[in-house]
Amino acid sequence: MYYITGDTHGDFSRIETFCRKMKPTRNDVMIILGDAGFNYYGGRRDQLAKKQMAQMPITIFSIHGNHEMRPATIPSYHIGGWNGGKIYVEDEYPNLLFGIDGEVYNMGGLQTIVMGGAYSVDKYYRLAMGWNWFSDEQPSPEIKENVKKALEKRNWNVDIVLSHTTPLKYEPVEVFMPEVDQSKVDKSTETWLDSIENKLTYQHWYAGHYHTEKDIDRLTLLFQSIREFTHNHFPDQRSEKE
Repeated sequence: MYYITGDTHGDFSRIETFCRKMKPTRNDVMIILGDAGFNYYGGRRDQLAKKQMAQMPITIFSIHGNHEMRPATIPSYHIGGWNGGKIYVEDEYPNLLFGIDGEVYNMGGLQTIVMGGAYSVDKYYRLAMGWNWFSDEQPSPEIKENVKKALEKRNWNVDIVLSHTTPLKYEPVEVFMPEVDQSKVDKSTETWLDSIENKLTYQHWYAGHYHTEKDIDRLTLLFQSIREFTHNHFPDQRSEKE
């Protein structure tokens, strides 16, 4: 079985509760839609979080958020193979997997592409407070090109999209923080995702980032809830772009 949830930011209590109740195995997968909290501090606190979740009887598959380091920049990670695509993994924590932007994975028969990253609206506050901020939080031109090539290879047709933020048209403006001047927010990633969504044939799109729960058209925003990731939740939703 595959399951999916939103940002955890190092608080894995919902996954621990889920595991106690549902009793999954390592053959089952929990997808975290970015900002998992495994690679934020870069030291002992990250290791404690990884050790905690390495004991869980489930495989965790995370995509890249914005409040975390990219596994590619951490020496302990290496590239492995999983479900038809490449992933980042550490030998010490073989059940904690990180998706690579532009890779396509077979998740329960669903061809699923990953497009992580986002802009941190709290960037300058973080810098002023001395908190971590990561300059590579958004997808680079190279990452965007890899995504484009992957989609061209599949004639712009996949089953599922996993992203951290949303296409621009689906931004949940109702949860925007009033103290943030949106005219100064870098929305290049959302604009890029918008251009992809306009062209792509897909069945369903999942995103996190906004710490809210919402279903609109064929897009689902998740935060603290956990949903099953199966065909049964979105039958007959595939449509061709006009």
